[in-house]
Order: sequence, then C-alpha cells, then structure tokens
Amino acid sequence: MKNILLPTDFSDNARNAIHYAMEFFKNELCTFYILNVQKASSYTTDDLMVAPANTTIHQSVISDAKKKLAIVVEELKSAYPNENYNFNTITDYDIFIDAIRQAIKAKHIDLIVMGTNGATGAAEAVFGSNTLNVIRKIDCPVIAIPQGYPFKIPKTILYAIDYGDHFNTDRIEPLMDTIIKYKASLRILKIKEDDTVTIADFDDKKHMKDFFKDINHTFHSIVNVPTALAINSFVQIMDVDMTAMFIHRETFMERFFKGSETSKISYGTRVPLLIMHS
Repeated sequence: MKNILLPTDFSDNARNAIHYAMEFFKNELCTFYILNVQKASSYTTDDLMVAPANTTIHQSVISDAKKKLAIVVEELKSAYPNENYNFNTITDYDIFIDAIRQAIKAKHIDLIVMGTNGATGAAEAVFGSNTLNVIRKIDCPVIAIPQGYPFKIPKTILYAIDYGDHFNTDRIEPLMDTIIKYKASLRILKIKEDDTVTIADFDDKKHMKDFFKDINHTFHSIVNVPTALAINSFVQIMDVDMTAMFIHRETFMERFFKGSETSKISYGTRVPLLIMHS
C-alpha cells in the first residue's frame, strides 16, 4: 500500500492536483492523507468577531478547515467509488514546511502530490511557493502538477540528468513504478557543458543501458543550454507527458547570487514534474 500526501489550501490549483493523483493511482491500493495547514498570521479581526464567545480563534479556524476537508473526502469517495482508496484528513496549525515534515514522519508518506503556480521573477524570489519550498527542503519524492493540467496517461517520460550529475539507482523507485505501471517510454536527456565525453559519461550510459534494458528508452544530449530551458524545450519537441529528475539541496547563498534552476524548472514546467532527491 502506498501512502500519499495531498496538501490543499482548497484552491482550484490544489483541487486539480488532488484529482490528478486520483487518476494517476487508479487500480492501486492507496491511503491518501489530505492535509490543510493554517497559520495564525492568516487571520484577521473579522475571524475573531465571527467566532463564538466560548471558542478560541484556533478552535474556530481548525473546525472550519475540518469541515472543508470532510467535504473534499466525500466528493472524492463519490467520484471514485470503485477504487481501493482510503482517505484520512489532517489539519495543522503550524508553519507549512514543519507540518509537511510531521505528516511524512507520522504517516510514513511515500510521495507528495501538489499543484504548482506559474509565478516568476520578484514574487518567487521574495515569497517563494509552498511547492517549491517542499521540493527544496523536504526529503520525499514530489509530483508537482502545473496549474490547470488535466490528467494524461504518461506514455513518454523524460529523465533529465543535469550538469555534473551521474546515474544512480538509489531512490529511483518512483520513476520505475511509473514507467512499469504505464508501460511508458523513457527519454534520457543528459544536459552538458560541452561535447566532451568522459569515462564517467561512458560508464553512466553503459549502466543505464543495463538498468533500463527491459524498457523502451533512448539517449539524448543538449550542450551549453541552461537546464530549465533545455528541459522545457525537449518537453515540447518530443511530446513528453512527465519529467523526472533528481535534485540536490540548494543553499540560500547559491540561490541568492545566481538564481535557482529548481525554481525555473518547477515554475516553468508544462507537464507534471517528478522530483526525487539524491
């Protein structure tokens, strides 16, 4: 059984990501944990005014969130009555990232599915986004669903390998599970600084040929193009249905001085993005 975490703020974007997850895991035995995180700074004097006299603002806000989550669960049960799905709800009054960490540990979460907005520029740099923060700070696989993206069977999956990275089978299970379930074709893209082929590159390709021998796969490379641009261009040209990649933790100073490839990729993605952590 898989344990899937579905964070929601009850927006259309979050609702779309949840329905994507329902379709994606069809015919599997899954437990979905639908999480809503509230924080005190989100509430105003109006919330205090409408709360009953014998109720704290915390109790009022949590009660409202629980009611909304119950409605979401009932809608999902009605929409997917024949699936082997179990639903649980979690309401937390905390910092978003801390709530995600606690849920992962307590519920033994295998994968997170979230929506991602198309924010760019100053808004991203200053405020970030919940999805991007999860990708950067949480050590759990994530599928990020672009805003408004409807479920589509992932027939072709792009596995992108960035500058300086090398193939490693450790923690690659989410990608393999998807390929096997949907009998998908795999496009392996190596993003390189130049045309030089090193011994490490040669060994990587041999390793991948052996590892993916039972899967329809092809090798590709793009030279001297920024990672985000390379991936998004390849997705459009090759009609890719999902992108998968490993990322490294980025330090704040690296992001501040040279920008973040992770943010460019996650905000610019046109198809669902499977993030695994190396």
